Amino acid sequence: MKIIGLTGGIGSGKSTVAGILADNGAYVIDADKVGHEVYYKGGEAWDAVVEAFGTDILNENADIDRRKLAAIVFHDNEKLNILNDIVHPLIVQEVLRRIDNARSKGVELVVVEAALLIEAGWHEMVDEVWLITADQEIRLHRIMQRDGISIEEARLRMQSQMPDDERAEYADIIIVNDDGIEDLKRKVKEALQREGGQ
Repeated sequence: MKIIGLTGGIGSGKSTVAGILADNGAYVIDADKVGHEVYYKGGEAWDAVVEAFGTDILNENADIDRRKLAAIVFHDNEKLNILNDIVHPLIVQEVLRRIDNARSKGVELVVVEAALLIEAGWHEMVDEVWLITADQEIRLHRIMQRDGISIEEARLRMQSQMPDDERAEYADIIIVNDDGIEDLKRKVKEALQREGGQ
């Protein structure tokens, strides 16, 4: 079984690439979705996060309001580190469980899609890293369109992430996503063939 770590900055199109890989037979594990799940009431992270950040982060249903939590940690590295120390080990545990499950079913290609693949050190649990990049202006436009936010907000989100040139140091394959879906599908298939994939 081969494990690809798929990463890229906001607006790069990594989720689109994950979808293309799934269409080509890969089993995709979305680490961001796993992250959302650990926040659920009754989930392993809920108690620890509420203890660390207080009940003000809860909505009327006593679920963690991730926007309120993001507003607290977004500009405070110390608080962000506290949150990551709680949540990241739980995400890794669940991702590894899903990888083992895929292995037991004879799955040949697993993709771990994660924005924080490198920052969190998760690249160490994959066989190769694929980085999806795109021109900065194209990414800004995609983020604004997708999330309905201003260019300033979109810029802030991009600047809060690791820059692509740093990510590139860890990448085995870099796919530039500037030219539409058909071009992207072609590049993904070529990358799979180059790596002896499907």
